Amino acid sequence: MAMTASLKSHVEQTPYDADPESGYASASSAEVVTSRDGLFSKQYLRFINRQLQLWEPQDILLWSMMSLPSLYQTTAFGLTGLVTVDIISRMPSPVKVDLIFLDTLHHFPETLALVERVRRKYPNVTVHVYKPQGCATADDFSAKHGERLWETNEERYDWWAKVEPANRAYADLHVKAVLTGRRRSQGGKRGDLNIIDVHDAGMIKVNPLANWTFKQVQQYVREHDVPYNDLLDRGYKSVGDWHSTQPVGEGEDERAGRWKGQEKTECGIHDPKSKYARFLREQEQKRKEEALQLGLQQEAILLA
Repeated sequence: MAMTASLKSHVEQTPYDADPESGYASASSAEVVTSRDGLFSKQYLRFINRQLQLWEPQDILLWSMMSLPSLYQTTAFGLTGLVTVDIISRMPSPVKVDLIFLDTLHHFPETLALVERVRRKYPNVTVHVYKPQGCATADDFSAKHGERLWETNEERYDWWAKVEPANRAYADLHVKAVLTGRRRSQGGKRGDLNIIDVHDAGMIKVNPLANWTFKQVQQYVREHDVPYNDLLDRGYKSVGDWHSTQPVGEGEDERAGRWKGQEKTECGIHDPKSKYARFLREQEQKRKEEALQLGLQQEAILLA
C-alpha cells in the first residue's frame, strides 16, 4: 500500500520540532503527560491530534509504526480491529505489529473460531493470547473468583478477566503503545475520541479508524474479503463476552448490545479509573507506606 498524498505532503513539510505551535518535546512546559517512552506535552498531543484527524487510517497506521516504539495491537477481533489487521498486512513497512488477544474464557465460540481463521488468513501475524491469571478454563475462573462474578461484582470481573491480563501482557511484552479498534461512531464515551490518547499509566493508545463509521468499516470488509465474526450476520454489531452481549435493534448505537440496560459502556481496559482499579492502587500504596514505616522503625532501633 503506497504512502497516500496526505502523509507524503506532511512528511515533506517542516518537522514537528521546528514548528513553534507543536509543543514537541516540551519537557520544560508545566503541561506535560508522561508516556512510557518519555514526555509528551499536552500542547504537542493537541497538535498531533489536529494533524492526524485529517489523515486516512493507513497514514495514521504508517506514522504510528514509524514513530512509536514497542507498538502492538490489542484486539477482541471486532470488525474495526480486523480492518486494521488487513490494512497493515498490505503495507510494505518492515515494522511488524503483533496482536494481543485477551481470552476472558467467556468469549462466544464464534469469536474463538474467528481467531483461528485470522491466523490462517494472516500467517505472518503473531497473536499473543493472555488469559486470567492461573486459569485455563471458565470453570477454573469460577472456582477461583466465584460463580457468575460478572453479576456479583462486575468491576472485579472486569479486573480479573480483562484488566489484569492486559497489564500482564503489557509488562511481559514491554508494550509502550497500542492500536485499538475504538471509533467515535460507536457512541457512548467514545463520541469525542481523539486519534491518540495517553492514559494515566503512560500507555499511548492510537485509534486509527476513529473517524470511520460502521458502514465504512463494513464496506472495507466486503471489498477486501476480511474474515469477520459470524455473529455479525445474526444481528450483533459489537461482540464481547457471551454473558454481556446481545444483538442490536434497528437504529440503536453500534455498542447498544453491550451491557444492555446498564449505564456501563466500557469494560475496564479503557477505563483505568474504575473503582476496583483505584482500590487495588490504594492497597498497593498502603503496602509500600507500611513497608517504608517498618524499615524506618527497624533502622531507628539499630541506631539507638
